[in-house]
Amino acid sequence: MTDKRRFNSLTADLINQRNLVHETCRQFSRSPSKGNLKRLKALFSSCGEQVYIESGFYCDYGDAITIGDRSYINANCTIIDGAAASNKEAIGAVTIGQDCLIGPNVQFLAVSHDIEPQARRANKFNYVGDITLADNVWLGGGVIVLAGVSIGQNSVVGAGSVVTKSIPENSFYAGNPAQFIRTV
Repeated sequence: MTDKRRFNSLTADLINQRNLVHETCRQFSRSPSKGNLKRLKALFSSCGEQVYIESGFYCDYGDAITIGDRSYINANCTIIDGAAASNKEAIGAVTIGQDCLIGPNVQFLAVSHDIEPQARRANKFNYVGDITLADNVWLGGGVIVLAGVSIGQNSVVGAGSVVTKSIPENSFYAGNPAQFIRTV
């Protein structure tokens, strides 16, 4: 993975940024009022019209998240996104298209770490991969989407699935790891 696709999340600036974002998420979870929802949406790179987010939403930075019009995010969604680089190019971006349905307890994990223990101890880098949901995607409850995955338009992922590879459009996938079930 190139240097452009990794970052050190333990810098003072990024720790402070995460703390501020986490506090905004906590305020929204305690009181999902219109005012707190507006503050939450302001964290994102872009947030469309008629987007509804249930309480329990959590993200790390927010500035790498884009949500399309009329998307619905159910309770306890977690987005572990990357930070925007100094040139404001998002790394570890999470894009949710228009008219998407995100079930409860869904996790978007755009950030990962070295597999080898020595490398994890030595460099402390986070490795990132963008996650993209095209328009009209439905993720069932408890789905986990890993870094580098794209899910095509009109596709459905069954509850409890772990998506480790990209999914083509008009497909139904389910399982751990998620596997093709049928065309929709």
